[in-house]
Amino acid sequence: MFMQNCFHCNEPVLTGSEFTTVIDNQAQPMCCPGCQAVSQAIIDSGLSSYYQFRSEPGSKQTALVPSELAQFSAYDLPEIQQDLVHSKDNQNTLSVSIEGITCAACAWLIEHKLKQLPGIISIAVNSTTQRALVCWDDSRVKLSEILSEISRIGYQAAPYQIDEQEKLSKQESRKFLLRLGLAAFVTMQVMMFALALYSDYFILEDTEMRDYFRWVSMTLAAPVVFYSAQPFYFSAVRSLLGGKVNMDLSVSLAIAGAYIASCIATINGTGEVYFESVTMFTFFLLLGRFFEQKAKQTASVSSSNLHKLVPLTANLISDSINNSSTSEATEIPAKRLKVGDTILIKPGEVVAADGIILSGKSGLNESMLTGEQMPFIKSERDTVYAGTINVDQPITVQVTALGQDQLVAEIIRLQEVASNTKPKIALLVDKSASYFSTAIIAIAGITYFSWLFISPDDAFWVMLSVLVATCPCALALATPTAITCSTAIFTKLGIIVQKAGVFEKLPLIEHVVFDKTGTLTCGTVSIQKTIITDDLVNEYSALNYAAALEMGSIHPIAKAFAPFVNSEITATEIIHHVGLGISAKVNEHTVKLGNAQFVGLDASHCKGQLLWLSIDDIIASCFILQDAIRIDSAQAVTELQALGIQVSIASGDSSKHVTEIARQLNIQQAYAGLSPQDKLELINNLQQKQHVAMFGDGINDAPVLAGANLSVAMGSGSAIAKNSADLILLGDHLSKFIQAIKLAKLTNRIIKQNLIWAFAYNIIILPLAVTGHVVPYIAAIGMSISSIIVVSNSLRLLRVKL
Repeated sequence: MFMQNCFHCNEPVLTGSEFTTVIDNQAQPMCCPGCQAVSQAIIDSGLSSYYQFRSEPGSKQTALVPSELAQFSAYDLPEIQQDLVHSKDNQNTLSVSIEGITCAACAWLIEHKLKQLPGIISIAVNSTTQRALVCWDDSRVKLSEILSEISRIGYQAAPYQIDEQEKLSKQESRKFLLRLGLAAFVTMQVMMFALALYSDYFILEDTEMRDYFRWVSMTLAAPVVFYSAQPFYFSAVRSLLGGKVNMDLSVSLAIAGAYIASCIATINGTGEVYFESVTMFTFFLLLGRFFEQKAKQTASVSSSNLHKLVPLTANLISDSINNSSTSEATEIPAKRLKVGDTILIKPGEVVAADGIILSGKSGLNESMLTGEQMPFIKSERDTVYAGTINVDQPITVQVTALGQDQLVAEIIRLQEVASNTKPKIALLVDKSASYFSTAIIAIAGITYFSWLFISPDDAFWVMLSVLVATCPCALALATPTAITCSTAIFTKLGIIVQKAGVFEKLPLIEHVVFDKTGTLTCGTVSIQKTIITDDLVNEYSALNYAAALEMGSIHPIAKAFAPFVNSEITATEIIHHVGLGISAKVNEHTVKLGNAQFVGLDASHCKGQLLWLSIDDIIASCFILQDAIRIDSAQAVTELQALGIQVSIASGDSSKHVTEIARQLNIQQAYAGLSPQDKLELINNLQQKQHVAMFGDGINDAPVLAGANLSVAMGSGSAIAKNSADLILLGDHLSKFIQAIKLAKLTNRIIKQNLIWAFAYNIIILPLAVTGHVVPYIAAIGMSISSIIVVSNSLRLLRVKL
């Protein structure tokens, strides 16, 4: 008898054909109901490609999946999570796509509900991109439980996947257009009947024809009220279930109240009807939301495009990691790659994974990371990143990171954090919007009862106008759309926002302090000359000793000695003395490499950028180093000074080179020979009078960066997740920082413009509506136009030229 294996876990199937799952139109055998449930959940979740590209069978499922978690259980599998979830320090982070978010109150509700789950570390929902960034402890709560909890409160949630997100977006757009089109068609029909009724075409005695027109209008308006206006009702109900009042509550009350009152008048044959007003302001409200939806998609499109730059296939070299011949490479799906694999990148091809060059030298276009189109020349031991383009020659690369551990994923994650970050003014607006909606409903009620005494026939439509005209949609959109647009521009410029408050801090900067090496200078230190001071060593062995001490160091100086590594000379007991140098044991000798003070010399007699080598406290040699100034350092310093911002240098280098750099760049204040503690004290002293920004390498200067008002790191990319900076400049151009300052100032100005407009509109329209000078459909038009103006004003950021 032929024994089948389980298609999911590859265990023997002992139950015959009792458990099967249809995968790619073919019934596949399963060994147990657990594997059947999980495999079906994977298929139902749209993740069937997992079975096409997996390299190992899935884990055996020994228990049935609870029914309420069945649709999400696939996301708990390690095989699925490896491509979706970023894990670090026992914390899992995932971007979740949430369908059904319509306003800031929806975001609040989701955040409020998820924070009640044990194990949730943080949750930030962006109503603009309709995504949430969730961080949780997997030992306390499972991903399936998180997604299930979101589903329980009326939203459809799934891990954010680019293609799936676009598919859902298109489906949502089609559904929205259907609601909008239905409302537009019915509005035209009902308005024809309304014109006849309002023009006194029917004499008082002809009530039969009047009632007929009313009944037809009621029938036509029903689909608009019960289908087209559904998003407003659902949003309002979810808000109330969360114990909060949102802007859609007043809209829902207006639509439902007007329709019910009109139906009663139609059935009784007495009173006024408002069917044309109901359909018309539903249409205009939907029209406004439609433009908002399009604006959100435009604002958030850049983050979606980053993942698309990573190719789906890779050329795997199986025989020799140093062979770049195309005959040795086999094309495989990029998802099958493993850390440690060697891949071939041909000229013109896109790098499929982060890795280190094993052989070859070529230029790589890293514009998707840095915004710079000029290729960077890279050779053996240099790092390359997924999504960048090989320009010149074939190279072989050893894979070091895949999936959520790649730099492109880190950038998207950081951009997500930046988009979800709310300035203080946005938090204030979110809080006030709820109170504002409650106040509007109260004012509408007071207005209705007041008009009952003034003109009972007009009381109802005046109340409707108040509810519709003063909906604070524009207020809620004022900040998130602007922040999303600015974050997209930052990413295009090669600027990554890591922490909250950047858009508030940048315009306040009054003093910029630069570290020297790797910031004002290129950081590619080279050895200009080697001077032998004792016959203990010759020039070549002195370089060997220095290379042994610098082995494994990430400091820019270490790269200068990398070519002189000698396998016969190894260092042990290596100790890094911050701001001074390195000491170690080499062949039973105590060897030191560092500045003059570190090896016991008088630093006042040392000129230039010098590094000293001592063996058993005997000065053996001196290395004269050089580090070229960045090509745009002078321009960046000049532009900062033109903006009225002071510029200083604070360097750990004790040589005269610091003073020389300051002279060449026209920087008046230069501090040399500072330890990290000295730098921190300098920053603290400056902060007593000014807002200070600090430039550093992001690792060695971590305490100083943490202490500054705003910290900026020159990021090579590999250190992004490790540094303490608020901002990271991925490229080599300091001028990007000036562009960031200008963009932040413009963003704050646009946010203020949006808020001023939103508040001014409501302040002006409220008394007009209360006094009966705004009819309901005009109120709907005004509210929609107000929201569109705010969104359009924010979208100007996407067209700004810096």
